[in-house]
Amino acid sequence: MHRGIYLLEEVYFHPMHSQRPLDYLSWLTGYKRADEDRATGDAELTSGLSVRSHDIDLVGAFYAVGITGHVQFKAVTLWDCIGGWDGGWRQMLDIYDNVDPRLFLSNIDGMRHHAYSRPMGGVPGTPDLQALRAEGYTAPFFLYDVATVRPGAALDYLAAVREQRAPIMADYNHRLVGLYEVLLSDSEVVTFWGTDMDSHLAVQRAYDATLGLDDEVPGDERLLKWRRTAREFLTGPWQEGLLAPFPGSRLSNQPPR
Repeated sequence: MHRGIYLLEEVYFHPMHSQRPLDYLSWLTGYKRADEDRATGDAELTSGLSVRSHDIDLVGAFYAVGITGHVQFKAVTLWDCIGGWDGGWRQMLDIYDNVDPRLFLSNIDGMRHHAYSRPMGGVPGTPDLQALRAEGYTAPFFLYDVATVRPGAALDYLAAVREQRAPIMADYNHRLVGLYEVLLSDSEVVTFWGTDMDSHLAVQRAYDATLGLDDEVPGDERLLKWRRTAREFLTGPWQEGLLAPFPGSRLSNQPPR
C-alpha cells in the first residue's frame, strides 16, 4: 500500500476585506463539488479553474477562527492526493510542465494576497480521509496544529502523539483526523482533530485547573505530562488554532449556501 500524500494550504487576503474569504471558499468548494463526478485518473488543466480532477480531493475547506491565534480573514484547505505520489500529486505537478498559460487562475485575480502550501505524508495511525468521507464524518470545529521538531524527529513525535496524546484528546471528544509529516523538509509536523465548542473549552479549562488557575473544574495531569513529552521533540514554534468548516465542504454538516 502506498503512502498517503496530502496538501495543506493557508490562504491570506489583503487588505482586510471580510467578503474575500467568503468569495474564495464559495468559488473553490463550488467547482470541486462538480469534480467529484469525474473518473479516477481524468485530469484536465483549464483556464481559470486550474486542474479539474477527482484525484485532487478537497477534503476540508475552512474559515480560520481568528481569535484562536490565526491571522484574521484566513482560509485553510486540506487536500487528499488520491493515488499518492503517482496519483493526485503527479497531476498537481503536471500542470507546471512548460508553464502553460492556463496554470494562472485569472478567475480569482486580486482576491488572494498570498498562500502557503505544505506537502504532507501520512504516518502509521493516521486516519484514511477517504474512509472518513465514506462515513460521512463531520464536526462543528477542527483543531490543527503545526509544530517544529528536531530535524529527523517528525515520525517519533507523531508516534508519541498517536500513543500518548490521542487517547487523552479522545476523552475530551477530539477525534484524530490526521497525523502528517511535512514533506520536502525534516523538521515540521501537522496534526488535525475534529471536535466541538464544548469539548474545546473543556480541554482549556482542565489545563488551567491542572495549573491551579481554575478551581471550578477538575484538572487533568495527563495534559501537563503531554506538554512535557512534546517538549522533548520540539525545537521551535508549536501553534494550535481552530477552524470552522465552510458550508458545503466535505467536513461540514451544513449544505452549500
